[in-house]
Order: sequence, then C-alpha cells, then structure tokens
Amino acid sequence: MAFKALGELLDESLTLPVKDKTYTVPPPSAATGLRVHAIMQAAAVAADGGAVDEAVLKDAAERDMYRDVLGTAHAEMVADGVAWPMLKHCAVTAMVWIVQNKDAAERYWNSGGDPSRLAPNRKARRSSSAAAKSTQSRGSTSSTTTRQGNGHGGKKPKRRK
Repeated sequence: MAFKALGELLDESLTLPVKDKTYTVPPPSAATGLRVHAIMQAAAVAADGGAVDEAVLKDAAERDMYRDVLGTAHAEMVADGVAWPMLKHCAVTAMVWIVQNKDAAERYWNSGGDPSRLAPNRKARRSSSAAAKSTQSRGSTSSTTTRQGNGHGGKKPKRRK
C-alpha cells in the first residue's frame, strides 16, 4: 500500500460564517502553527500557576497573532469592517483549530466563546451519571475453571506403606 498525497487526506482550510458572508481561513504556515502551539502551551502553564517562558510571550507580543492565524481572511475581515468581537472570535476559533482540530474549533465557535457552554449542562451530566449507576455490569461469560493443583504435577502421589 502506498502513501496517499497528504493534500488528499487533510481538509486544509477553515470556513467561518460571519453575518451574511463566509470567510475561508487558509492553513497556517508551519512556523505559525509551531508558534501558536508554544503560546497556547505557555498560557496553559500560566493558568496552572507555573512559570512561563517569557521569551515565548515576548515573541507573541512582537507579532500580530490574529493576522497570522486568520491569514488572508484577516485583511478581508478588516476591509469588510467586521466588528472586533467577531474578528477576535474568528481568530481564537482558528487557534483552537490549529492546536486541536476542526471538531474542537466548531465546538468553540458554536459556544460563542463561552466555556460554560462547552461543557454538558447539569441535566445531561446527571442523566448520564444516573444511567451509569443503574446499569448492572455483566458477569464473566467465560466457562473456564481453574484446576486445583495437588502439588504433584497432576499425578497422584504414591502411598507409603
């Protein structure tokens, strides 16, 4: 079996509907992807109270991250007068796409950026928890039994007279 061309296997763009227009975010360059991963990792470490590599954050401050992650869609959005909250949501969605995958980006997009809307609601959590508690586990279906050894390798010991 031969390897297929990677372009045939990967969907390399992200399509984002904003108001009455759809913007296509092209795939990021390798350098942008690596930088976004490093920045997101640094942010996760900082959120957990760890020490952050300040060189990574300075690098991020020197560059326009939103422009880089949105690619050609960034200039198009600015020219169209897209409002800042919408552009920001598009850019963060693109960052989630870069760091995770398209499904995670879609969940983030559809949540409106609200983390509480990403988690299942309380009713859904309770119903799945109740279902887990009420489901009885099946017993073993194996009919194998353990043979009791007699310490003599299966042979009967000779009786002493």
